[in-house]
Amino acid sequence: MTDDPRALPATLDASHPLFGLGYAAPVERRAFVRLAGDDAREESATVAEETPVALVYNGWPHVVMMCTPADVEDFAAGFTVTEEIAPYDAIERVVPVRSSQGIEVEIVIPPDRADALRGRGRSLVGRTGCGLCGVTTIGDALRAGSNVVPRRTFARDAVFRAGEELPRWQRYNEGTGAVHAAGWATPDGAIVLAREDVGRHNALDKLIGAMLREGVDARDGFAVVTSRASYELVQKCAVAGIALLAAISRPTGLAVRMADAAQITLAALLRGRTVNVYCHAERVR
Repeated sequence: MTDDPRALPATLDASHPLFGLGYAAPVERRAFVRLAGDDAREESATVAEETPVALVYNGWPHVVMMCTPADVEDFAAGFTVTEEIAPYDAIERVVPVRSSQGIEVEIVIPPDRADALRGRGRSLVGRTGCGLCGVTTIGDALRAGSNVVPRRTFARDAVFRAGEELPRWQRYNEGTGAVHAAGWATPDGAIVLAREDVGRHNALDKLIGAMLREGVDARDGFAVVTSRASYELVQKCAVAGIALLAAISRPTGLAVRMADAAQITLAALLRGRTVNVYCHAERVR
């Protein structure tokens, strides 16, 4: 493994054939005019790209999410599992293809799963910050999920270490300051896998998808995210079996209640060597 994890190639980055067909890279350098008092000068900086990613199940469009155009196969796998569309071992194929204005991902799942999905009524656009777009009932939004059965406890130093290491994996956020990250840490706090996206829930879906594709056992570590701890992140962790979620920013009340009910340790406001553990603190030694 390279000393700089940001140098690792993405599943779908600027070298991918899709970008030869006109797609944007995950980050681009853009020119602008900086105004400061009476002064005006031309400068440039990197900006994070957003691309419509359409998830199509068995030929049926389900949702279009605004995503960072990288690791879309991981995103498709993670979204399919965390939204409880189909378990990972039921996904037969994930193929990103060219579409006129974005990226279309063709996902093949068992026919009975696809038939059930068509009744959900979620063929809508999900904006970058949206974790609920297209959901039509409160029951769909607040899915109970599964209670997580923890395998181990974690040292507080491991949580601190993970928070300190995650920025090293943020290759797209470096220079843009506009991209969230979700990282997977070993029991001692070493980040070994991370994914980025302009949407916090997309980043976690990408991480969970990458874990599934690489055979990582969710019971053997914990997740750390650069965003606030919102309810949908807790919900996705519950489905994936992640017993500890640590967030850089604060949690919402609903996230705390859902984490408590799902037996998930929710740690938030992770800054340096301080963190607030809102529920199931007994797992952090």
